[in-house]
Amino acid sequence: MTDKKEMLGSAPIGRLLFRLALPTVVAQLINMLYNIVDRIFIGHMPQVGDLALTGVGVCMPLIMIVSAFAALVSSGGAPRASIYMGKGDMTRAEKTLGACFGLQVILSAILTAVLLLWNEKLLLAFGASENTISYATDYMSIYALGTVLVQLTLGLNAFITAQGFSGTAMISVTVGAISNMILDPIFIYGLDMGVKGAALATVLSQALSCVWVLSFLCGKRTVLKLRLRHCLPTPRIVLPCLALGTATFIMQASESVISVCFNASLLRYGGDIAVGAMTILTSVMQFAMLPAQGIAQGAQPILSYNYGAGNAERVKRTYALLLKTCLLYSASIWTAVMLFPTAFVAIFTPDADLIAFASRALRIYFGGMLLFGIQIACQMTFVSLGKAASSVSVAVVRKFVLLLPLIFLMPHLVSDPTLGVYCAEPIADVLAVTFTAILFFFQFKKALRAIEKPQHPPIREE
Repeated sequence: MTDKKEMLGSAPIGRLLFRLALPTVVAQLINMLYNIVDRIFIGHMPQVGDLALTGVGVCMPLIMIVSAFAALVSSGGAPRASIYMGKGDMTRAEKTLGACFGLQVILSAILTAVLLLWNEKLLLAFGASENTISYATDYMSIYALGTVLVQLTLGLNAFITAQGFSGTAMISVTVGAISNMILDPIFIYGLDMGVKGAALATVLSQALSCVWVLSFLCGKRTVLKLRLRHCLPTPRIVLPCLALGTATFIMQASESVISVCFNASLLRYGGDIAVGAMTILTSVMQFAMLPAQGIAQGAQPILSYNYGAGNAERVKRTYALLLKTCLLYSASIWTAVMLFPTAFVAIFTPDADLIAFASRALRIYFGGMLLFGIQIACQMTFVSLGKAASSVSVAVVRKFVLLLPLIFLMPHLVSDPTLGVYCAEPIADVLAVTFTAILFFFQFKKALRAIEKPQHPPIREE
């Protein structure tokens, strides 16, 4: 325990960030493989691959909602646990872990019931057509049964990373991803289960990851132990966690709302091929930006711990390195997509028409990614310092104030309405980065002043 605390508070920041971020980046990429591998195998199903891929793509808004609820609890709870560790209050840190676990179990039960009862109605509302609804319901009816496994795996893994055990967190998702890659072809092709096989492979793989995470948090190596007596989600503990996690929840849950709006608009102007292309575009976007998000998550324990310990200089240096790294990455991936869009698209489908259409759309959709590293670095720093109001503000502005209206406005402003829909994303991204950078400039200075004063008072939590 002492070694981990000393590491976060005194180890060289560059090496420490690399040490924490590398396993987190790998874990993020591996975790994304759950959905990516499913789509690759489904997209290559004989004769029906394009329709099946579109059907599973329509399920993504619901899957995003499940993940968003896990993030609502964990992305607020894990930084708060790190801050308590920085203050030396291990009891409150463990109570935060336990209460978040209990809340995730309750939320999982509610989500499972909703998904099973209103499966088909939700999918039709989210953009499924008469050609794709059967594939969507086949996938979602099985995936819904594993909701609690997804919640606990994603949610509790954040607490492992928050303690500095990013390598262990990486292993937990690696176990599931490798299992998924093995089971997918067996169930989809070998047992001829189609999309049902893909969903079943995902659920069983998540079960293995969940067992690994729980075993670690109840074992001897963990700094924060999951204890039964702390698992009651009392409002005093969970409400501040939910407040801080709201920004991440909005970002992820709004992806569901945005996906529905994109699908509805694209179905109107471009038909099933445009919706299918959107499935590929979002897959490329999520997979491409995960390393930057993993780097940011690797920085979170360092930022939170040192903010709680009152070490302003170390917080500043960590943020500066995080910003440079994320910006360099986003510029690099933007360049790769601009130069080789077809290479990214062809991973998901062999259909020549879909490849040609999606390749053109991908360049447009990715237009604003050049500067998006700024957004990721600032957003994670807000969360790491416990600044709930600021983190919520940047999330709401990007998704609801900017992107949502632009999805419906842009088709009327360009000659090709379908490509106009895709233009909404880069325009919103550029405007959002500008807003976030201005807000962060003032709020970060204010937060540092609060801990730079000698004998500073307790940190005020938003």
